[in-house]
Amino acid sequence: MPDEEPLRSAREAVCEYGRALLEDDLTIGTGGNVSVASGDGLVAVSPSGIPYEDVEPGDVPVLELDGEPVFDPTEASSETPMHLRLYRERPEIGAVVHTHSPYATTFASLGEPIPASHYLVAFAGTHVPVSTYETYGTDALGRAAAETLGSAFDACLLRNHGVIAVGEDVESAFETALMVEFVARIEYQARGIGEPSYLPDDEIREVRERFRDYGQSGSQ
Repeated sequence: MPDEEPLRSAREAVCEYGRALLEDDLTIGTGGNVSVASGDGLVAVSPSGIPYEDVEPGDVPVLELDGEPVFDPTEASSETPMHLRLYRERPEIGAVVHTHSPYATTFASLGEPIPASHYLVAFAGTHVPVSTYETYGTDALGRAAAETLGSAFDACLLRNHGVIAVGEDVESAFETALMVEFVARIEYQARGIGEPSYLPDDEIREVRERFRDYGQSGSQ
């Protein structure tokens, strides 16, 4: 008999970080979504339309990378096709976080990438690029996100929509989403005061390398 509750820890993480989207002002209502991959072809993803504070691990659906449900107590997020495409395109990632954070989404609505006026843009890449607009919930949106991220970026703006961030685990994907919102706010505020200065790509690439060794396990 198949496991009736696969990916328990991943489903718990989807609940935890879904609530964190609201707590950290990265979305409102039931907007945005979170998914966590198992590494063996299964993905736990936010359920559709349930308030984050009400979602329990037993509500979180689990799917195969082709979209086939494995555990489906609820309907999966409408943005599941985008999540699954990113896992197929980037097998190294372990989580995807989609937000509607206000400052970053302002740039998405302008169709403008977020440049490197602050070095923490390095969480995303040399800048935060912006995709073309595609209707939410479609495979075309997933394709646009995957093409914009490529292999060089860990976050991008979805034009007239929001932000997508990826990481090796849900903690790193969520942190990247937070940093995108932070650098978007800094850029917005700096433009309101004057003319921001921008860091060159080579400097941001060096910062990204330094991030790999940052923290308790890295060199100090």
